[in-house]
Amino acid sequence: MLKKFLMKQAMKSQLKDIPEAEQSALLDMVERNPAFFESLAKELQESLHSGKDQQAAMLEVMAKHKDELSKIMGK
Repeated sequence: MLKKFLMKQAMKSQLKDIPEAEQSALLDMVERNPAFFESLAKELQESLHSGKDQQAAMLEVMAKHKDELSKIMGK
């Protein structure tokens, strides 16, 4: 419960420039699939530690999990 709350607060601070409706949608997706998004975060961290910049690492990880992300987003 505390872990969920802390994750939500951390995400809100990262998403502060995104409109409220989009923030809510993203938070809902993460709450419904926490293990998946946790594994995405770990992969992203590993990619960053290997020397890639943040944008390249994010694009690589998102492309790798494109099908799963589409399914989660309902597309």
